[in-house]
Amino acid sequence: MPDDGTTTPAIAADEIEAFWRDGIICLRGLIDGDAVAALRAEIERELAAPGPLKLDLTRGQRGRFYGNTFVCHHRPGFRDFVDNGPAAAVAARILRSRTATLLFDQLLIKEPGTETPTPWHHDLPYWPVAGDQVCTVWIALDPVTAESGAVEYIKGSHRWGRRYAPTAFVDDGLYKTDLPKMPDAARLRDGHAIAQFELAPGDCTVHHGLTIHGAPGNARSDVRRRAYIQRWCGDDVRWDPRPNIQPMLRDPGLAPGDPLPCGLFPQVWPRDAR
Repeated sequence: MPDDGTTTPAIAADEIEAFWRDGIICLRGLIDGDAVAALRAEIERELAAPGPLKLDLTRGQRGRFYGNTFVCHHRPGFRDFVDNGPAAAVAARILRSRTATLLFDQLLIKEPGTETPTPWHHDLPYWPVAGDQVCTVWIALDPVTAESGAVEYIKGSHRWGRRYAPTAFVDDGLYKTDLPKMPDAARLRDGHAIAQFELAPGDCTVHHGLTIHGAPGNARSDVRRRAYIQRWCGDDVRWDPRPNIQPMLRDPGLAPGDPLPCGLFPQVWPRDAR
């Protein structure tokens, strides 16, 4: 994927302020049509021969909800986009960080007619890292509306000072923790501002690792909801292994408290750090 297939948008100071205040912002036109097409093609190759961490997230409901993580470690097109696309620079600027290190990338695909919702959750309790400079760049590769599964975000929830237990997407017994259970949707919505964005292909959202969010199924019969997602960490993030959380692709060989950059977690920004 060539460098000229992407455009690093100018991130205004008020957008960075909004990220830290609300925990969520939307950036239009992060990548152009050629880059969208290249990522879609790489997704089709992935679906034909999935990587080792693939998951069926459908939970017995109608449709297909496909997920996989660390896809850039076996798909060259995704790795090229990680290394040469705009997200690392965008993440570093929004996080107010000198560096941007990729924790992992991910596919979340809801085919037409998929009933399965994305459960309400926030990301950091799933992951073996500690720090505040953590964000997710969620890139739409199809038109995304409320009907097709646009994510909803509870504005400001990253600053509640609370962490909730990881919500299982597949195996209800996977996560064992003393953290309190995530409140139900009605309680989460009560009195809180909700952000939800309609996205064109190439648009993205950027949310903080503690912003609570969830999504409906894809009720459309004619539109897929393919999202390519990158999880970025800044200067203050450290390795924090804990039992019973989301598995990584392999042991990174880090000691607790170590900075993240290593073979498993590449530091992509600044470019000359590679």
